[in-house]
Amino acid sequence: MTDQDILDRLNAHRPACLYALNASVKEMNREEKSAVMSFTIPLDFCHSGNVVQGGFVAAMLDATMSHAVFSNIDNVVALPTLELKVSYLAASLAGSFTARGEIIRAGKSIVFLEGRLYNEQGELTATASSTAKVILPKTSRSTQE
Repeated sequence: MTDQDILDRLNAHRPACLYALNASVKEMNREEKSAVMSFTIPLDFCHSGNVVQGGFVAAMLDATMSHAVFSNIDNVVALPTLELKVSYLAASLAGSFTARGEIIRAGKSIVFLEGRLYNEQGELTATASSTAKVILPKTSRSTQE
C-alpha cells in the first residue's frame, strides 16, 4: 500500500467528530513516524469572541497524534488515549489550523506521542503529549499454543 493509499483510506474513514472539525490528513512520513492534519474551526466552537474552546484544541492534537500511529503502524484496530497533556501557548482563534503529530516511542502495546498545533499564520498555539494503547487484531490463542 502506498502512502497515498494510506492517506486516502484514513480520510475516507474519518469519524464524525473529525468532519465536525473540518479535518483531513494531509501528510504522513514513515521515516519521521509522523502525520500532518488540517482543521478549519468555525466561530460556533469558540468562546470569548473567537477563542477556540480548549477541548477542541485538545481534540485536534489528539486526532493528529493518533493519525501518526494509524499511518505508521500496520493493522491498528483502535488507539485509546491513556493520558493526554495539552499546553496552551497562545489563544487559538477561529480559522484554519495545521497540526503535526509524531510517534516518540512505540512498544508492543503502548505508544508515546507528541503533537503541535499551528494557526494559519504559522504560529505555535498549543502542544501536547500523549500515551496511548495500541489495539491490534486479536489472534487465535489456539493457533499460538
